[in-house]
Amino acid sequence: MFGLRQPAGLCLDGETKMATGPLSGLKVVEFAGIGPGPMCGMLLADLGAEVLRVDRLLPSGLGIKRPPRFDLLNRGKRSIAVDLKQDSGVAFARRLVVGSDALIEGFRPNTMERLGLGPELCMARQPNLVYGRVTGFGQSGPLASVAGHDLNYIALSGALHAMGRAGCAPTPPLNLVGDFGGGALVLAFGMLAALWNVQRSGVGQVVDAAMIDGAAMLMTSMYGMLASGQHTGPRGTNLLDSGAPHYEVYRCADGEYVSVAPIEAKFREVLLQRLGLAAAAFDFDDKSRWPETKARLVELFATRTQAQWCELLEGSDACFAPVLAPLEAPHHPHHRARVTFVEVDGVIQPAPVPRFSGTPAGLPHAPHSADDGALAQVLRWGIDPGELDELVRAGVIRSGGAQPG
Repeated sequence: MFGLRQPAGLCLDGETKMATGPLSGLKVVEFAGIGPGPMCGMLLADLGAEVLRVDRLLPSGLGIKRPPRFDLLNRGKRSIAVDLKQDSGVAFARRLVVGSDALIEGFRPNTMERLGLGPELCMARQPNLVYGRVTGFGQSGPLASVAGHDLNYIALSGALHAMGRAGCAPTPPLNLVGDFGGGALVLAFGMLAALWNVQRSGVGQVVDAAMIDGAAMLMTSMYGMLASGQHTGPRGTNLLDSGAPHYEVYRCADGEYVSVAPIEAKFREVLLQRLGLAAAAFDFDDKSRWPETKARLVELFATRTQAQWCELLEGSDACFAPVLAPLEAPHHPHHRARVTFVEVDGVIQPAPVPRFSGTPAGLPHAPHSADDGALAQVLRWGIDPGELDELVRAGVIRSGGAQPG
């Protein structure tokens, strides 16, 4: 569909599915969960890590269910289901951990300890193991053992309160800020930092990534603006929260939307010039005039279609872009030129990021629901073939059949 070609810093080796990328050779065991843990594993797998996902034999009832081929956070991984209620299953999982460089788990605090797979026990056998843990409220604190989801974590961090329009309730920003920004990306960053330290010290450590901590960290710049008095008004009345007329989305004549964000004066001049408006008639720095200025721009942008505004403004320094639906975005010329999106097993999805000049990542393979590749992977990690056959016959492990959560 997309006519895939070789973009800079991305190796499209979809036919061979060879592990390529800067993390090639890194072995990671991911204990299947939902949200940030799987995405962290996906990020590492995208960059070449060999990620083996340990699933449950039976569904957990957690998360948003979908057919395996559409559960894109599981791309690039092999999966093996293990019965962790049996001692032999726990022993098998422990051996996988001992043969790995890093572990990812996203259960409530002390769950892995109760299973006999906690960091103290695992790291006693594998001292250079990086043990990555991601939870909502962290491994300690009065809320550590309480259930929650992304929305709760960003609410308590102060991030959610800042998002929304004037006079309206806070707007949930999908689950991008807590699960993926504050959780998965922070965990991946922390694990890679710990792995770098292993190269120098030979000693692993536990990485405690809490989504509430990560969401708060993403607000760092905003806390600076609060302290300086640059972001002190109610929600929806400030520069970056839809209060300013020059950082806003506008409805077009066809019902579609465009975004304009010329924060700097020189870019505002470009916008006004292309709109045919006199710069002297607009004082974007006077907050008292923002409602008046915005009303004028609302009226103006409603006079043309999105395509017409793109023809006039796109590609200029007006800081402009059309607001594209997720299924529209992959077809934009810029994305097509960079191959920002790829198609794997008939499913359009974002390509691995970032791009590397010397060790480009490969095209990820599709999420697996059932395959024998996991058994071959386990054998490469030093598990005895006879022992593996016995565990399969006993129903303690099963290749594929992923049951995340």
